[in-house]
Amino acid sequence: MRLRRLLSLVVTAALTAVAGLAFHRVFGFGPIVPVVVVAAVVPTVVSALLAGPKSDRPWPLWISLVITVLASVGTVAVTTLRSALGDGTLPQTLRSGVLSSWKSILTTLLPAPAKPEFLVLVHVVVWLAAFASAELALRTSLRAAPCLPAFGVFGVALLLGVDGPGSNTGLVAASVVLIGVLILVRSGEGANWRPILLGLPVAGALGGMAFLSGPYVPVSADPYNPREQVAAPPPQQRDSVSPLDRVGGWLHNGNQFLFTVAGGGVDDLRLAVLDRFDGVTWSSTAKFTPTGSRIPPSDEAGERRSVTQHITIRDMPGLWLPAADRPRQVKPQSGLGVVVDPDSGTMAAAQPLKPGQTYRIDARVRTWKDISFDDANAAQDAEAQAARQLPNGPGAAKPPVQVAEFRALAQRATAGATSSGMQAAMLAGFLKKYAKYDISAPPGHSYRQLDYFLGEARRGTPEHFATAYALLGRTLGLPTRVKVGFRGGVLTGGERVIRSGDVMVWPEVKFEDLGWVQFDPIPEQARRSKGNTVAAGETQKGLAQAQQNAINQNRGSGPGKFPGVPPVKPATAEDSGIPLWTLPVAGVVLLVLAYLLAVAIMPVLRRRRRRSGPPAARIAGAWHQTLEHLGDVGLATARTLTAHEVARFGATSLGESALAHLRPLADLVNRSRFSGGSPDPRAADAAWEHSDHVGRLVTAKAGRPRRLYRRLHPRSLKRAR
Repeated sequence: MRLRRLLSLVVTAALTAVAGLAFHRVFGFGPIVPVVVVAAVVPTVVSALLAGPKSDRPWPLWISLVITVLASVGTVAVTTLRSALGDGTLPQTLRSGVLSSWKSILTTLLPAPAKPEFLVLVHVVVWLAAFASAELALRTSLRAAPCLPAFGVFGVALLLGVDGPGSNTGLVAASVVLIGVLILVRSGEGANWRPILLGLPVAGALGGMAFLSGPYVPVSADPYNPREQVAAPPPQQRDSVSPLDRVGGWLHNGNQFLFTVAGGGVDDLRLAVLDRFDGVTWSSTAKFTPTGSRIPPSDEAGERRSVTQHITIRDMPGLWLPAADRPRQVKPQSGLGVVVDPDSGTMAAAQPLKPGQTYRIDARVRTWKDISFDDANAAQDAEAQAARQLPNGPGAAKPPVQVAEFRALAQRATAGATSSGMQAAMLAGFLKKYAKYDISAPPGHSYRQLDYFLGEARRGTPEHFATAYALLGRTLGLPTRVKVGFRGGVLTGGERVIRSGDVMVWPEVKFEDLGWVQFDPIPEQARRSKGNTVAAGETQKGLAQAQQNAINQNRGSGPGKFPGVPPVKPATAEDSGIPLWTLPVAGVVLLVLAYLLAVAIMPVLRRRRRRSGPPAARIAGAWHQTLEHLGDVGLATARTLTAHEVARFGATSLGESALAHLRPLADLVNRSRFSGGSPDPRAADAAWEHSDHVGRLVTAKAGRPRRLYRRLHPRSLKRAR
């Protein structure tokens, strides 16, 4: 028996450790393996030591609980929080890890950084599960009960890592094997190991089936994602100046050393994406989320190539971080904290940038090979609908007169276009020849300022050309936004030196099959051409050629019918049916109702079974029913007690009046078991009368609340004779 208990502890520790490794989707395997191993093994050993040599009589549970809490704090202090122990911040770090780390993890793009306060959560969850499993293995005879805490660890890991990389298929298969082994170890009597030896191959086969079938299990809906219920914190300090508002100053002081780029080939660098216009200025609707390193990939189709860049900040103001479009992974150094907008992939620093800060970018850049804009249609999703809005302006009740003028100009510029793609390309070609590039033009991009740029001055910076294109495109029904970034730079010692004069602004249009496409309405004289200036790469050349082909396709044709783009109501979450969060809630409610129904029916069925059969079986059933009654007043086990010893215990607990029923019942049980003859039905009826009297005495002594509590306990579901 003792050997079986010890083997059960070994299996429960392994099962809890396997469940804890499910946190690899949150942190990766490297940081969590030592934490999980320590948190699974140490509490199991503590529980085994407290049980002593007679494992059937462990210490009181409250003593084990106090000791395991103290052991947990001591263990996490000398392992995970060793650095906090040295600088005196252990209490604050421990409190933050236990109470608030879960929210920080849910608002961080996975994999999360392996901060000590984050790993404390893993330690606590795995430790409590290992302690609970060990105590269930030592204090109960239920075969599968010690598996339940490991399910709780799996549940926490799955919720926190629902968007994380990797798969839990192998861990699930290992858990199936360990559960089967645990049930086998806790089954049987005495030293009969044959069922275990025969059952181990079966458990292994079940685990293999789980591993092989896991990737093919059909999933009809997206998993519940708790991240959708937790608001992501913004950067700790927002940039009070928009990157678009810095363009004019950067162009006037064109030699300001901003940053350097090593590697990555020749590509435009994106700084910020501005998609909201209020009539006066463009701003970003980005919802920044902290990230450990990963940036969610874009769902846009198209061929891409891998790009790796090492960027070093020199004199870059603000918070926005330049990078190739689109980043997939960022590895910051020099204490740089990075936050990311998951939708656009735009990055920002959590604190204002400082000279010398560096980071590495792994990106996937669109190649734009073999594309055509002749039949491209404007996108119709919710993001595209928002990118068509033309607000009246602050405090205005009706559209400004400039909107009608912009629409008339845009229609003349795109006359004859037969698709949204041709409209977008023709509009860019029109602006290139309509106005001249002039860095001395006054900055600004409100309705009035752009009306002056298009109607009178016809001179401007990339700020004016890009924002004018975006507004003209919206009057045509094209979903547009503005992108601020850098193009070119000077090659120096294998690095691209980016200065303020390399700033550029582009408009983008969203199409159904192409996603967001960059257009260039800026005249050619805007390009810097001195020193070792980097020329445009093949990616930019290919995109420009495809747009020029769309313009040439329409050249020479007369005005045609303007196609327009009718607005489409975006689909809402309410249209999709029942919210996903109701499914786990309904599942929990059904499990609770099923459990309550089981604990209500099983005792009734067990009592009915005990009262049926031959007289000897009925007398034995009355005796077992009496033992259950006496359990409510403290009878722990009757395996080592004779019938009359049980009767004396009942008299001590219920009073001497109980002997009038317990002693005759004990005599009937002994005669039924050890006499040669068979008892008659009247003896069986008398045994049940004595048992019913004992039940009423127990109810009077223990009270109905205690008996109801025992009825609701999982022990009431245990099969008994």
